[in-house]
Amino acid sequence: MRVPFADFNPMHKMIETDIIDKFAEVYKKNQFIAGKECEAFEMEFAKYCGAKYCVGCGNGLDAIYLILKAYDIGEGDEVIVPSNTFIATALAVSYTGATPVFVEPTLEYYNIDVNRIEEKITSKTKAIIAVHLYGQPADMGEINKIAVKYRLKVIEDAAQAHGALYDGHRTGSLGDAAAFSMYPGKNLGALGDGGAVVTNDEELAEKVRHLGNYGSDYKYHHIYKGNNSRLDELQAAFLRIKLSNLDVWNDDRRRIASRYLDSMNNANIVLPQLKENTEHVFHIFAIRSKRRDELEAYLKENGIECNKHYPIPIHRQQAYKDLKFEQGALPIAEEISATQLSLPMYYGMTDEQIQKVIDVVNMF
Repeated sequence: MRVPFADFNPMHKMIETDIIDKFAEVYKKNQFIAGKECEAFEMEFAKYCGAKYCVGCGNGLDAIYLILKAYDIGEGDEVIVPSNTFIATALAVSYTGATPVFVEPTLEYYNIDVNRIEEKITSKTKAIIAVHLYGQPADMGEINKIAVKYRLKVIEDAAQAHGALYDGHRTGSLGDAAAFSMYPGKNLGALGDGGAVVTNDEELAEKVRHLGNYGSDYKYHHIYKGNNSRLDELQAAFLRIKLSNLDVWNDDRRRIASRYLDSMNNANIVLPQLKENTEHVFHIFAIRSKRRDELEAYLKENGIECNKHYPIPIHRQQAYKDLKFEQGALPIAEEISATQLSLPMYYGMTDEQIQKVIDVVNMF
């Protein structure tokens, strides 16, 4: 039996009729940008997150970038980002002309280590981007305390954490603004690219909307040098259907994770740890092993697909060679990159598939 790393079929079969009917409805209306579906999704997703405003955009990278631009962060500024995250977090900072300043994560939870943030703050620091990596929220209480102390903005990169909870509050409502990706593989994924900015700040929401619409507040009137980043009607319509099922799908991911955590027992691997005040949504089930490459090969030989998130840390990517980081400069991020492996995790995994993953990992 083969176990894929991800499989959309169980999820999409569940909503297939609704998706096809909604496509026909939008198709017949002949309005594909800035219509009622996008407006409705924005209202529904803001409410779901426990926030006042949502602005759809083209993708998750754009969402972070638009927030930074709306806060007038740019050339000469610095933004704190985790050293252990997908490159989009840093790219958004770079696109504004600002400099990403990397802070190491904890090995226990993989998110930014709040005890290391203050030492990286300078007079140029304007914001902290808190990434909720793999689906577990960062330590937002401590991050917000630091931000208040130094008068910094807090931006959530919630691309992997749709529906996750911190102290009973959903991601998207935990900072000044939040960026979401709706890439198809996300817990709340479109059938193409998509993204959203969520905030309680009305002024920020309006500026983000204008910036993503060529800097225009109304047609052919441009108040900013903006760009084109809008969530189209079809993707918004599909996301509305998926949003109504998100909690069910997240619960199933937790079911799978619980089986893994309860039954995996191998001295060669380190299982993920769960923080007491958070509710993980397991976008990724991340384990670590000093023998990661051997384990990966063994799993694949036994029909289990896996992945690495992420095999090269940002500071060692060629794209960031201008920052002149040497090997060993950020050792925790480098250790995670060298040892992390992601196991199959998706809605609708069968008991047999879950058990096979457990058995093969335990036999390694």
